[in-house]
Amino acid sequence: MRGEEKYKMILNAAKHVFAMEGFYNSKVSEIAREAHVADGTIYLYFKNKDDILISLFEEELNRIITTVKSKLENIEDPREKIVAFCDNHLSLVEADRALAEVIQVELRQSNKFMREYKNKHFLAYLNIIADIIIQGQQQGIFRSDLKPDICSRVIFGSLDELTTYLVTARRKRFDVHETATMVGNSFLNGLVTK
Repeated sequence: MRGEEKYKMILNAAKHVFAMEGFYNSKVSEIAREAHVADGTIYLYFKNKDDILISLFEEELNRIITTVKSKLENIEDPREKIVAFCDNHLSLVEADRALAEVIQVELRQSNKFMREYKNKHFLAYLNIIADIIIQGQQQGIFRSDLKPDICSRVIFGSLDELTTYLVTARRKRFDVHETATMVGNSFLNGLVTK
């Protein structure tokens, strides 16, 4: 097995172990067992459990960024892009509950992550929304007095709260596509020029 394959297997195993056991309760040996590798193999790729968690976040967020960019590239109207972004975000949560739980719950409990992580991948994700706002402003569709970086955080904040709800709810309580459309349209009412 090539090194890249082992690396991905370890991250996938970590995602499931962290989601099932919680970050603090998880042991590197459990991740190794889930990945079908020796305990020592983990340390060939990662320094410690925090490093696994941060690497998992970066790898998955890179994948998410690539996915959302490809879904948006053929959409011309920035209003449709906002709704599509919201839909993609919530659909990814529904499709991979283990990853959503790790990002929403476990990642935020890592003191090392919250204290030391530089957030460049997260900022790249927010910039997708900001770029949509800028495009809409340049086309005269969105209000020129809006600050794209603030708007991107407001939109993400709503999606983040809904994601937390989806992850922590005992059962699904809403249709993600319908909700994404509602969230996108709610923001569009405040974004568009009168």
